[in-house]
Amino acid sequence: MAPRIVLAFDAYGTLLSAESIANKLASHFGQDKAKTIAAQWRRYQLEYTWRANSMGVYYSFSNITRRSLHHALAEAGVSLDEEQTEEMMKAYDSLSTFPDVQPMLEKIKSAPEVVGKTVIFSNGTQAMVSSSVNNSPDLSPHASSFDEIVSVDDVGKRIDNKEDMGEIWLVSGNPFDVVGGKGVGMNAIWIDRAGTGWQDAMVPGTWNRPTEIVRSLEEVVGVVVKAASGEQ
Repeated sequence: MAPRIVLAFDAYGTLLSAESIANKLASHFGQDKAKTIAAQWRRYQLEYTWRANSMGVYYSFSNITRRSLHHALAEAGVSLDEEQTEEMMKAYDSLSTFPDVQPMLEKIKSAPEVVGKTVIFSNGTQAMVSSSVNNSPDLSPHASSFDEIVSVDDVGKRIDNKEDMGEIWLVSGNPFDVVGGKGVGMNAIWIDRAGTGWQDAMVPGTWNRPTEIVRSLEEVVGVVVKAASGEQ
């Protein structure tokens, strides 16, 4: 019998929608401005992460998330006091999921002979991701569907998988996750919800391209079942 597959799901941008924080921001700034701030918050959250990596310095993802919020607010010409900022950070720990998450989790339950383990991975701190999983009104009812939370904030932590990296399937809506996963020998499924097609051109050639591209998380189980059966 072939070894069962490990599915590793990115948290932010794949399971949890960072855009959903706009609803909380709207209570302070109105819907239109809130959407702009939410988008910039996410942009600077990623940019700050990459800057820190490039400089070889460490800031927790929680710290980066707070600082990027202040940047987005300042750019929009608005502000929040300390109490309001804390409320916003708490709201970030209970983000909504994308609509395709629940049906995907139901499909995983139907394929136990193929999917041996499901984990959530993130550069968010263990506390942040655990809080999101357990407090998100959409995700918390399905918290038991995940066997483990893997945070790169815990230096040196790894998925305990005795088989080769090719049996770990990384699932993400973020192209940079896909490139990284492929670079260390994982299979990677990119969730192309916008239907724009793969455009990442940082690394030449085809080795860094997704193993599979799907439009919805609901297609993930079908992809790995097919792969496990040896079909191409």
